[in-house]
Amino acid sequence: MDIASLPLPHFALGTATLADEPHAVVLLAGNVLDLDSVADSLGLSVPVSTVAVLEDWDRLLPVLRSAAESGVGEWTALEDAVVEAPIEPRQILQAGANYRTHVIDLAVKHADISNGRTEEQVRADAAEMMDKRAAEGDPYFFVGLPSAVTGPYDTVTLPAGTHKNDWELELVAVVGRRAYQLSKDEALDAIAGYTIANDLTTRELVFRRDMPEIGTDWLRAKNAPGFLPIGPWIVPKDEAGDVSEMRLTLELDGKAMQDESTKDMLFDVAALVSAVSQTVQLLPGDLILTGSPAGNGMHWGRLLRDGDVMTSTITGLGYQQTAVVDAS
Repeated sequence: MDIASLPLPHFALGTATLADEPHAVVLLAGNVLDLDSVADSLGLSVPVSTVAVLEDWDRLLPVLRSAAESGVGEWTALEDAVVEAPIEPRQILQAGANYRTHVIDLAVKHADISNGRTEEQVRADAAEMMDKRAAEGDPYFFVGLPSAVTGPYDTVTLPAGTHKNDWELELVAVVGRRAYQLSKDEALDAIAGYTIANDLTTRELVFRRDMPEIGTDWLRAKNAPGFLPIGPWIVPKDEAGDVSEMRLTLELDGKAMQDESTKDMLFDVAALVSAVSQTVQLLPGDLILTGSPAGNGMHWGRLLRDGDVMTSTITGLGYQQTAVVDAS
C-alpha cells in the first residue's frame, strides 16, 4: 500500500500534539486548526476536547466548518503535528461476528471434518446459518475499555508471555448525541461520523480453559494497553460517503491480509446502533465498533510478531500504521 497516495479526508475532527501538548483540532485541506484558538467563537471553554465538541455536535458542526473555511485561528501544517487518537471515549461497544465471510471462515477453521463431512459441507452449513442469523437474529456485542486506546501511528507492545496476537480492522461509528432505544430508522441520526479501529486480540486468552462453561473472556483477550489503535480522524458522516460500500484493507508488511467491503456485514451500521441502544444509553463520543471482515491472522496461520508493521485504511477515513514490538 502506497500511503503517500492515500487521500486525506478534506474536513475532519481529531486530536493532535502541537507544541508538546494535545489539542482538539479540525483538519482542513492538509492543515489543522487548534480549536483552543477559536474556543470563544465556538462557545466552549479552554482546553477544548473532542468530547466537548461532540456533546454539542449538531450546533457546532456548521460552526466548525465556517471557522475552518474562514481561516481564523492558529493553523499548523499536518506534517508538523503529531496525530493522536481522535477521542478519549467514555464507552466502547464492540460488535462481534458481523461479517459473513469471516464467520464462515472461522467455522471451517474450527470444524471437525471427520466422519465424511467435507470442508465444502461445513462452509455451506455455516453460510446457511449466517443467512438465517441475518434474517432472524440479533447483533452480538461486548464492551471494551478506554485504557486500551492508542493513536493511529503508535507502536503497540505485545503482552509478555503471549504468542497468538491478531489484528481485526474495523469501521467505527462515533456517537454525536445522547440516545437510547433508537429504531433502525433513527439510528444514524445519532452518529456524528466515522473512524478506524484495529481491535487487536490475544487469541489464546479468548476462551477460559479453567472455566470452559463461562465462554469467552474478552476482557483479557482485547484490553491490553495499546490494543485498540483508533483514528486518525473522525470524519463527519456527510463527508464520509456511503458506509454500506466502504473498503477495509489491512496489509501486514506490505501483504494484503484483509480486503473486504462493508457490504459483507450481516447487520449494517444502522442495525448495530439501534440494537446496542436498546440496552445502553449512548453518550457523545462513544465508539461503536462494527466487526471485522475476513482475513485475520488465525485464517492465514500467521500471527503478529516482533518487527511487524500493519497498515490499515478504510475508504475516505485515512489510514493507520502500527509497528509491533514483542515484550517477551
